[in-house]
Amino acid sequence: MNPERRTLFALGAGLAAGLAEARSATTAGAAESPEGARTLGALSECLAKAPRRREFKSVPMILDRPDLWDHEALSAVIAYRGGPRQVWDNTEIGGPWLNLMRNALNNQVWSFRHPDFLAASATHGSANIALYDQAMWDKYQLTKLAGEAFAINTLIVAKKAAQADAASFEDPAGVFSPENNSIPALMARGVVFLSCHNAIWEQAAALIKRDLNPDKLSHDALAAELTNHLIPGVVLTPGAVGTLPELQQAGFHYAK
Repeated sequence: MNPERRTLFALGAGLAAGLAEARSATTAGAAESPEGARTLGALSECLAKAPRRREFKSVPMILDRPDLWDHEALSAVIAYRGGPRQVWDNTEIGGPWLNLMRNALNNQVWSFRHPDFLAASATHGSANIALYDQAMWDKYQLTKLAGEAFAINTLIVAKKAAQADAASFEDPAGVFSPENNSIPALMARGVVFLSCHNAIWEQAAALIKRDLNPDKLSHDALAAELTNHLIPGVVLTPGAVGTLPELQQAGFHYAK
């Protein structure tokens, strides 16, 4: 066997071993609750306890080990068996994504009587910018990526309607109305927001290209800082598009 082919075989063997290790670790995370949570409340409690990795100094382009994303939390979401499950493919920060998920929740809970319905947002593209805290918006002028309609990250700001009486679920200006479209409001109702590492990596590249990098960080360090500033409750995935099949195979219904 010539040296080049020997090298390729060695690389292939190493990759296979790495993938097997990653699969084992991911399965182990799910195995802590083999059958998955059976109620939305139980899942929320599980996710609250699951660790989030937010102390990165650098991150690679492709996440090839489960310790580089929130695999325990993601495994719990995938394993959920409490009720109907829907995953939203959300890409546009200025689109109607929060409103659509709110409508789906309302219909599932009150129209079809599925109180344990789970909605998950596979968030990527510009929508992923909404999952960074305001500190990142200020430091990196993320308005320039999100668009002029977003002078600040308004989607993570609680609305006045959140204080309305939840018992009045038909209130057109209440807790369950369009007046309360926000990420915190949906999280409070059990919606899981999944962040896309690929989007983070690409947004870091865009900031460097636009010279919106005040600390002159390397690409992998800037992506790490963005990752470290995902808002509380978000579940980091290795990539939204690649995670969608995992969710669909587990029984999540796709929505766009």
